Amino acid sequence: MKREIKFSLLYRDMWQSSGKYVPRADQLKQIAPVIVEMGCFARVETNGGASEQVNLLYGENPNQSVRTFTQPFNRAGIQTHMLDRGLNGIRMYPVPADVRKLMYRVKKAQGVDITRIFCGLNDVRNIIPSIAYAKEGGMIPQAALCITYSPVHTVEYYVNMASTLIEAGAEEICLKDMAGVGRPYSNGQIVKGIKDRFPNITVQYHGHSGPGFSVASMLEVAKAGADFIDVAMEPLSWGMVHPDIITIQAMLRDAGFSTPDINMEAYMEANRLTQSFIDDFLGYFIDPSNKIMTSLLVGCGLPGGMMGSMMSDLKGMHGAINMALRQNNKPEVTLNSLVIQLFREVEYVWPKLGYPPLVTPFSQYVKNIALMNIFSMAKGEPRFSNIDKDSLNMIIGKMGKLPGKLAPEIMKIVEEKGLEFYTGNPQDPYPDALEQYKKEMNDNKWDFGPDNEELFELAMHDRQYRDYRSGIAKQRFLQELEAAKEKAGAPKSVSRPVVEMFSFDINKVKELYPQAQPVQATCRGTVIWQYDLEDKSTAPTVGSEFKKGDTVCYIEAYYGLEPVKALSGGKIVQIETAQGTKVEKNQILAFLTAVE
Repeated sequence: MKREIKFSLLYRDMWQSSGKYVPRADQLKQIAPVIVEMGCFARVETNGGASEQVNLLYGENPNQSVRTFTQPFNRAGIQTHMLDRGLNGIRMYPVPADVRKLMYRVKKAQGVDITRIFCGLNDVRNIIPSIAYAKEGGMIPQAALCITYSPVHTVEYYVNMASTLIEAGAEEICLKDMAGVGRPYSNGQIVKGIKDRFPNITVQYHGHSGPGFSVASMLEVAKAGADFIDVAMEPLSWGMVHPDIITIQAMLRDAGFSTPDINMEAYMEANRLTQSFIDDFLGYFIDPSNKIMTSLLVGCGLPGGMMGSMMSDLKGMHGAINMALRQNNKPEVTLNSLVIQLFREVEYVWPKLGYPPLVTPFSQYVKNIALMNIFSMAKGEPRFSNIDKDSLNMIIGKMGKLPGKLAPEIMKIVEEKGLEFYTGNPQDPYPDALEQYKKEMNDNKWDFGPDNEELFELAMHDRQYRDYRSGIAKQRFLQELEAAKEKAGAPKSVSRPVVEMFSFDINKVKELYPQAQPVQATCRGTVIWQYDLEDKSTAPTVGSEFKKGDTVCYIEAYYGLEPVKALSGGKIVQIETAQGTKVEKNQILAFLTAVE
């Protein structure tokens, strides 16, 4: 009898590996019944990762979105699963334990069956608590191995890691090949090693198409005993996303496996609907480069899901790097040359940083260090002259233990900065916080929502949730959408017009806020309201408070990032410039007024 391989559709990851945003709840409601009708999926990834934060960013309630999307699959008996960053929950930085616990109760109540738990460092201390929390919440804990390729990340390394997680209670294991750089034979050997020790454990494989290994890896893991394969579907498959189900089904059938039939009429309808979502607004935020596969990723191992943000960073720094090169009598570089240079620099620095698996958020940290190295060298300065705080925290172990050893030059930087290595549990510095969020909900007379889901959203994404409740998030998104349409040459929206932000001159602001003080650009450049472009929670908004001397934002000048500091304490009452705006020296960026 032929062994059966089941498929999981990554509808959430398809979008987030392509661009910035995910479909709205009304669009998910349209596509879900068609996915069911396709008849070939035993599982669908519905949420998690950054998707719920994205809902908030364009003014939509993520709880309603998740419930809307999961219901048709629940009724059809198709399992739903989410992506879970362990210590970081579904955001980019650590989450208190009580908020992590609440997440699983909320997501189970919303119809999510399985949580795929990973740690970007493969530190089991960040995964094992979530296994217990998921079980307490009624979910199936699927522990993930972040697959990469290095002298440290051997077959034995991964099989031993899987054994530790299974013994800690993981009911399933996922090979999360987030950059698609796991070598096919080695991936097969990892699955074989797990199945030899634990024959009844469910194993699922997840691989991005980027460098071209994932199709071969899917065949190898299937031969070794994998139970589920993650796939995508056109028009969002391939490129930096995942292989299409049609190809994988044909390959596995030829190899002698039993796979479900695909209702091709439903497939084409799902294709049409997905394209309509792209045409509606999502396509304005999809970088064309994300539709292309590249073997250049084989060496640097960067994940497909961050290519869009990486290209945005490179475009933003391209002019500054070329200006630095000109000033040092060096030849300028094209954007394509800069891409190759960044890939090579990542390949160079990665071993020196202890081989952190290149997945969120550590892929961003390694990329940031590599990019700043390129900029430093363009200015004639040595590598590692400028390392941001988050990357330093990774280096000293604040987020978990690095898999490999740090290079001597990195150790020297830690010593020169007077930093100490952290050896404690990564959760310990983040005490329980639900009570303070309950108080905020009560003070604002906000409904906690069914199963405390609104409380959870505030606790998980506090700044974005406040912006959602105030309406600022919707205003900001509509402005961003209108700007994207204008850039693409599309007609202005009529049915959903932009709600314009107020723009006051300083005298008018003084009338409204007598104590208001302007925050002004310290130099010419580009406004950066948050340094880590992947973590929108660091962006200040109206109502954000600052002490005298606090950094309000940055200006990206030709020589690097220039902090803009508050000249007096207060809270923001007006923001005059958006993220990425080009400004002149002394141009007003925002207004602060004293806190009453």
